[in-house]
Amino acid sequence: MVTTTYQVQGMTCGHCVSSVGAEVGAIPGVSDVQVDLASGRVTVTSESPLDTDTVHAAVDEAGYDLVGA
Repeated sequence: MVTTTYQVQGMTCGHCVSSVGAEVGAIPGVSDVQVDLASGRVTVTSESPLDTDTVHAAVDEAGYDLVGA
């Protein structure tokens, strides 16, 4: 298992957390997503390292900005 933390900008409420969690959680191989609203950190556990572009696309689909990994 691989755990990676990403920085997401623009989340302001519980709905934001749910949206990001659902989109990132739908990436194949992802087994867990923890979203910390206060810090903007999204911690993802996956079977193998994820392609940053894939994570970026999922966060973008949720309506937010991936600003760092």
